[in-house]
Amino acid sequence: MPTTAPPMTAPLDQLLANYHPPAGAADEVFSPDGNVRPVWRNFLEHVSGQPEDELLSRFGRGDQYLRDAGVFYRQYGAGESVERTWPLSHIPVLVDGDEWQWISDGLVQRADLLEEVCADLYGANRLVAGGHLPARLIATSREWLRPMVGVTPRSDHFLHFLAFEIGRGPDGTWWVLGDRTQAPSGAGFALENRMATALAFSDYFKEANIERLASFFRLFRRALRELSGDAFDQATILTPGPMNDTYFEHTYTARYLGMNLLEGEDLVVERGQVMVRTVEGPKPISVIWRRLDAAFADPLELEENSQLGTPGLVNAVRNGSVSVINALGAGILEMRAFQAFMPRICEHLRGENLKIPNVATWWCGQPNEHAHVLANFDRMMVSRARSVSLPFEVDGETAIAGRFTNESEASVSDWLKQNGQDLVGQEAVKLSTTPAFVDGQVVARPMSLRVFMVRTSDGWQVMPGGYARIGRTEDPTALTMQHGGSVSDVWVLRNHPVSKESALDGKKRPYLRAQPGLLPSRAADNLFWLGRYVERAEFVIRMLRAYHSRLAEFSDSSAALLQSFGTFMQTYGVDPATGGADGLAAILSSTMGAAGKVRDRFSVDGWAALHDVSNTAYQGFPPGNETAHQMGILLRKLSGFSGLVHENMYRFIGWRFLTIGRSLERAQAILTMLAAMADEDAPDGALDLAIEIGDSLMTHRRRYAISSTHESVVDLLALDEMNPRSALYHLAEIKRQTDVLPGAAKNGQMSDLSKAILKTYTGLAVESAEDFTSGQAGRHAAEISELSELISRHYFR
Repeated sequence: MPTTAPPMTAPLDQLLANYHPPAGAADEVFSPDGNVRPVWRNFLEHVSGQPEDELLSRFGRGDQYLRDAGVFYRQYGAGESVERTWPLSHIPVLVDGDEWQWISDGLVQRADLLEEVCADLYGANRLVAGGHLPARLIATSREWLRPMVGVTPRSDHFLHFLAFEIGRGPDGTWWVLGDRTQAPSGAGFALENRMATALAFSDYFKEANIERLASFFRLFRRALRELSGDAFDQATILTPGPMNDTYFEHTYTARYLGMNLLEGEDLVVERGQVMVRTVEGPKPISVIWRRLDAAFADPLELEENSQLGTPGLVNAVRNGSVSVINALGAGILEMRAFQAFMPRICEHLRGENLKIPNVATWWCGQPNEHAHVLANFDRMMVSRARSVSLPFEVDGETAIAGRFTNESEASVSDWLKQNGQDLVGQEAVKLSTTPAFVDGQVVARPMSLRVFMVRTSDGWQVMPGGYARIGRTEDPTALTMQHGGSVSDVWVLRNHPVSKESALDGKKRPYLRAQPGLLPSRAADNLFWLGRYVERAEFVIRMLRAYHSRLAEFSDSSAALLQSFGTFMQTYGVDPATGGADGLAAILSSTMGAAGKVRDRFSVDGWAALHDVSNTAYQGFPPGNETAHQMGILLRKLSGFSGLVHENMYRFIGWRFLTIGRSLERAQAILTMLAAMADEDAPDGALDLAIEIGDSLMTHRRRYAISSTHESVVDLLALDEMNPRSALYHLAEIKRQTDVLPGAAKNGQMSDLSKAILKTYTGLAVESAEDFTSGQAGRHAAEISELSELISRHYFR
């Protein structure tokens, strides 16, 4: 590297005209001597050569990718939570490869140290006995799980997947701001950041020697396979569910790694073995990558009010029948007060200093440290000792520079004197700054890096990149997304070509066609109801279109046909007098709810299509032709989703339940409609309306050279198995699909469900159009409704 950096070019000088790092903080772009760091120069020269509209177009491509992929996080506040779009900061953070290697070496040391500490806390407990950790601090933490004391993990390791929050201090030194050992999040988001940023700067990215991320996930997948004894279908991700703030990441990583995404209710412990409830019966699970806090994992031995966990999981871990990543109880290592003791513990256990120091921390449960914090709290951050938040995350009672962040006028000194055992003082963090594009200008914003690590058979592997938190303002407490911060990609640049391998395992194995994975009963249940809700939404959309078309024609909602039809629509929760938007919105909300619970089983296009339908429907439209027109648009969008599912979804058991749900709903809807619209007392025009809603107008005209009659409508919509809109067609489809489901027959005998389906199908098949009454239509619809209950009892409960 030259001793004197080349001067900035005019475009680069113009790009950084408003880039003013604050005094007293390090900067990622400029070295202390005021020159642009070599790792940044080429990229910034590339960016500076782009007109502003070109840059905005590039950023727009990245944002569009994230929208199309459905990337979101859940933001909490004011007693509610909402999905927010992913807040990407488009300019990546660049780190030199040699510097990254130094960071990696330091974090590997810290990971090994944390493993030793965790093993001691749940084992021999020599650190407490020797005075290296205060007994009170450990014993009063909610994260120290007494039922796990004396339990050695099946893998012999407590930690397998870690994240570290690090930041650069004013002197240029990297510091550890926090250890993430409970259920580290963000690795999946790092992949999406990379996809979006690489798309925005595709020309530069493909030519630069930027470390790829895929190999990290390949190694993690291999590690999971090894933990499961090469039975990868027995490795699963355990999620708290759709209301978790990082649920998108859970679904994304499940798809990316090819793993089942389960919730606590999907699991059951039988004779000490963790089993997943599937449509084929309980199946064993040997590895759980948990994404929920350990205290909620087992209501029997841990948090008794938890509805997220699995009763008996702790006992299964104790018996050594399942590996949990990370070990239950590892969250104890995250609390802020631990950082006060890590330097001395490292010296005691390893005979060396921490390679990357952590933020200076003083636990106020010790006299000298308490006195030090009391004397200097106006230059520190004071917060709860057992909090697991990072130094820049303000949670609960926190004081910075002598004032409470919640604007309380209470005395910080009195608070410290009265609650010393429960508080820590930490050195105020002044993080380095990095470029961010804000309001058309490149400005300096504080940042921290989150670095991920995975344990493999060859030791710890560090993700070569990760993601950075970028501050909304110059205030370092505004880094988190919950407080308006954003995130960016992190590029590790080498001075030599880098490997561009994929996430696929490169180990040579005999080729075997992979079998479809397990289908949990809950997933099958949601797929079944998703099929029903999609079909119900389509039926309601068709009804609304037909109603409003005739409303425009009659200009009188009191017409007999509209009155009768409106009464029927209300059985679906749709009130045509108010336009029907609320009823349709409720159905689509249920549709999205069911889809959200099996989001890991949908393609990006499928999810985007369904989301587009939902967003369109909520807009509401004036009655008459406008609503009829908009319902036509909505119908085509919903058909797009159905087509994507039908064309792209693998014909495994899950697809069969989705199909059964759709066919059951359509058959029941058609027969319910015929009971009302084909009745002898139905008003004029009711039969034509039924044919239109049944989407069979063209078929009826070709088949019957007459106007619609009771017999022609009943024959076409109820009894014609060649018509894909008829009830009999869909009963035949239900029969076809259930015949190949697990448990359809046993020892050569039909199951009760198979018998009921055959009976219902046959009962309708032998009807004649001439004698088919509205009462018979209603009876057959009721029988189909009973099939739904039988299917649920047979497979979902």
